[in-house]
Amino acid sequence: MKDSSRMIKEATTKPMNLFDDDLAPRILPLFDEIIKKYGKKSFMWLGPRPQLLIMDPDLIKEVFSKVYLYQKPHRNPLALILVQGLVRYEEDKWAKHRKIVNPAFHLEKLKHMLPAFYLSCSEMLRKWEDVVPVGGSHEIDVWPHLQQLSCDVISRTAFGSSYEEGRKIFELQKEQAQHLTEAMQSVYIPGWRFLPTKRNRRMKEIKKDVRSSIRGIIDKRLKAMEAGNADNEDLLGIFLE
Repeated sequence: MKDSSRMIKEATTKPMNLFDDDLAPRILPLFDEIIKKYGKKSFMWLGPRPQLLIMDPDLIKEVFSKVYLYQKPHRNPLALILVQGLVRYEEDKWAKHRKIVNPAFHLEKLKHMLPAFYLSCSEMLRKWEDVVPVGGSHEIDVWPHLQQLSCDVISRTAFGSSYEEGRKIFELQKEQAQHLTEAMQSVYIPGWRFLPTKRNRRMKEIKKDVRSSIRGIIDKRLKAMEAGNADNEDLLGIFLE
């Protein structure tokens, strides 16, 4: 954990080469170093547990397709504070939810979401045009804009008319992920998450707010469906149907 934190800190303090697409040394410097040193099939120890690193597409496909054979690793209990989904489910529960989710990603369903993509991109470009003088140039840090773009697109395609509420959920999840990252980069002490520290209180508060907001959006949509007033082309509508 110490090595990983130190290497991430060192990597992010250096400027990026604009023409270099090799992002691994910056994002996952520890893994990148291990793979370079020991090869594309190697492993490292996380305390008492080995972690296997594989980069062979056929092996990766096998792991992802045999969900009953390859169980998900035990994770830091803090990770459970994020809203869970397919990424955490196992065996029959995974299969059931995967079956529910799958139709939402058929090409015809995705075509209905193109206007949401277009609208979100147009809004982002409009913000850029507002800060760039006519006929002039201006430097823009695009990273926060691209983060916001992802948030807007997912909110619109997932929640449709409840887009603003969906955006708030993603903002809360983003904050939660930041708290979680900071917590997991320090040494984990069993039971520490139950202490009423400032960060622990905030993380519990976010979890409660997110679940409450999602439940509110679902209840509102169910009432609209009963009244025959719902447009169910978004992900939420597809799932509820």
